[in-house]
Amino acid sequence: MDSKSGTETPQESGVEFFFNSAPPLKDQSGKPIRVVCVTSGGTTVPLEQRCVRYIDNFSSGNRGAASTEYFVKAGYAVIFVHRWGSCQPYCRYLPQDSFLDFFDIAENSTIKVCEPHGTVVKGAIRDYRKAVEEGFLLKLSFTTIFEYLQILQMVATSMRCLKSHGMFYLAAAVSDFYVPWENMAKHKIQSAEGPLDMRLTQVPKMLLVLRKDWAPAAFCISFKLETDPDILLQKADMAMRKYGMHVVVANELATYKREVSVVTSGEKTRVCSHGQDHDLEEELIDLLVARHSEHIKKPSGIDMNEAL
Repeated sequence: MDSKSGTETPQESGVEFFFNSAPPLKDQSGKPIRVVCVTSGGTTVPLEQRCVRYIDNFSSGNRGAASTEYFVKAGYAVIFVHRWGSCQPYCRYLPQDSFLDFFDIAENSTIKVCEPHGTVVKGAIRDYRKAVEEGFLLKLSFTTIFEYLQILQMVATSMRCLKSHGMFYLAAAVSDFYVPWENMAKHKIQSAEGPLDMRLTQVPKMLLVLRKDWAPAAFCISFKLETDPDILLQKADMAMRKYGMHVVVANELATYKREVSVVTSGEKTRVCSHGQDHDLEEELIDLLVARHSEHIKKPSGIDMNEAL
């Protein structure tokens, strides 16, 4: 986009034309490929241009990482947009020890995986490489709220050509407020200057923009996290209607690892973990894949402005 005139540059219009005129992506059987953009982890809000201090959002990224594994298993190609350093697909069961504790040096000076971790590490490497080499996993990292939203826009507009076969699974913990670049201190804020008084600006709600402009035919899932269970479902239902989401996954902070509520325009479905060895995300993704299939079967264009 030309910042002065507000018009598209030749490169941008050429990219859009290429994707719009490309044939549909299909697998070896000739079936259209489903692609899901999974966002994961928390965004940061820098307080200085040469950032030392920042505001962070709570998120380990475990749900996004686990969900990515089950989407790949279901045959989806996944664009995994993740916070740098957050939990990664196929790494969730690796020990939380130091990385160097995984390995040892054999007598011939080769490096080997220590026996207690061998099975888990080999399995993680095998599954990860298979997903990447077969074209089912692409990873893009972000740290700040600025990076996250710009990457999301880039991915969404590129996925527009997939129409209803595209899905957005927006599990990232996105900052609600930010400091505009021109309002940031250029250098480290000095504590010697006394108490810090800072005005934050509200981050624009991009869900509606994604739904209406960036990828209007895609199937969109957002997440709602609250600490008060009495308002959780109400806020989830409100978010679904306000931003035109097809599904909102409602989480309560105290129980988000054990249960969620899947909210649609017609029903609310509770999904629970059945023990430590069972991933809640397995059942959740099965449910969402079924809902996505229903979305794909709808006549083209019928659902584009639903609830907007």
